[in-house]
Amino acid sequence: MKNTKALYIFAVLVCLALFPQAVLSGVSTPARGDHFPDIVLSVPESPADNAYLGLNEKNTFSLSDIKTDILIVEVFSMYCPYCQREAPLINDLFEIINKRSDIRDKVKIIGIGAGNSPFEVNVFRKQYNIPFPLVPDQSFAVHKAVGEVRTPYFFVLKKKSDGSNLITYSQVGSIRDPNQFLALILNEAVLK
Repeated sequence: MKNTKALYIFAVLVCLALFPQAVLSGVSTPARGDHFPDIVLSVPESPADNAYLGLNEKNTFSLSDIKTDILIVEVFSMYCPYCQREAPLINDLFEIINKRSDIRDKVKIIGIGAGNSPFEVNVFRKQYNIPFPLVPDQSFAVHKAVGEVRTPYFFVLKKKSDGSNLITYSQVGSIRDPNQFLALILNEAVLK
């Protein structure tokens, strides 16, 4: 009982640490119409994840390297209870996209674990049966680059002809209904 209570308190404190005001850091959250920062991430360990993202054999990649027209980026933390509750909805969204041959290769999802180590990201993946790539952001570099957003936070990016990623949609919190969310982001990205 004491261990459960201590773990809960620890999880709440970690989540609170992920919610600092962006104003204090001097970095604002990129908004719709902005270019998403060209962040560098560690290549996923799974060959299936690399194939899904269309990545070549190397140690790091940027989001612009991902072979897709639309990229849904979820900033999460394994300690965030909201992210834990959101996991089944994002899994449903992934399945809905994969069942649609018209968008399967045009829309991809990636999760970035704010402050999470590779071990923590893998624990989250296994516990919630996450079918899409998750990458760690152990040093909070990505989290800081996007304005220290609350978790979960979703960015929807559209790849431009120059390879940069334009933000077509962003939100904090739950996507609520995966079908409605998909319709919304396809409309915002003008990809039907």
